[in-house]
Amino acid sequence: MSKTPPEKSAQPAQPTAKPTAPAAGPAHTTAHAAGLERRLRRSRILNVVLGALAAFLAVVVLAQALPGATGGATANGGPAGSEAPATGAPAANENPENPAIAKRDPDDPFAIGSVDAPIVLVEWADFRCPFCAVFTNDTMPVILDEYVDAGLVRYEFRDVAFFGDESVDAAVAARAAGEQGRFPEYLAALYAAAPESGHPDMPREKLLGFAEAAGVPDLARFEADLDRPELREAVTKSTADAQALGVSSVPFFVVGTQAMAGAQPVDAFREFLDARLAEAGVDAPGADQAR
Repeated sequence: MSKTPPEKSAQPAQPTAKPTAPAAGPAHTTAHAAGLERRLRRSRILNVVLGALAAFLAVVVLAQALPGATGGATANGGPAGSEAPATGAPAANENPENPAIAKRDPDDPFAIGSVDAPIVLVEWADFRCPFCAVFTNDTMPVILDEYVDAGLVRYEFRDVAFFGDESVDAAVAARAAGEQGRFPEYLAALYAAAPESGHPDMPREKLLGFAEAAGVPDLARFEADLDRPELREAVTKSTADAQALGVSSVPFFVVGTQAMAGAQPVDAFREFLDARLAEAGVDAPGADQAR
């Protein structure tokens, strides 16, 4: 599957204003992340920035839901994501890589990289989230170049619709593009057009424009797929599954039994991925990167 370099604005500015919350009232924080209680006692806490208590607790809920989790939390500095309420978490699974999180499905249209990569980076994102756009535009190309292309990391995307019907519409469109093998390109085209703050409108004509920019081969089929009820149901289910795990903010990331929240700086992702690779017994490229 191809990489996802940004197609319009290669280096968008970090959001200077927090996005306006939807009617349901999700909060917006500056930074937070999650981990596991006993496993993370050895990890040093990095630049903890004040955030909403409810958001932090939601991250802990997800940490406790992760396979093999025994609780606890760490945080990495950087802009946080946009939040939505969590609905609880299932019991922990002893499998160190729960297939409910890392699927490693060779036919997954929303994945990039080798199915046999040592670790899987799973991202949850809303297509109307400006912080998700910051990650895709600024950080994801680096991860693809340094980790995914090197066969060290597999990237798997999970859609959520925290910001209303137009978030669902955009996720349906991305799924329709994915069915024609153009999901990474659609992801890049959509987020390249994102504003610096706020939740952008996603009218049908804009979704069609992204499909054209992404090189979706059959635009007539794509437009018809925008009305397929099963795609909308799949987005609704993906959102519910994320909330059941305790995901309450986007972008949100998990590798194995470790979690990270927000559009963190690229060096924070290097450190996060390098640590997970070291745990897997794999030499990481980040140690050689100029910090």
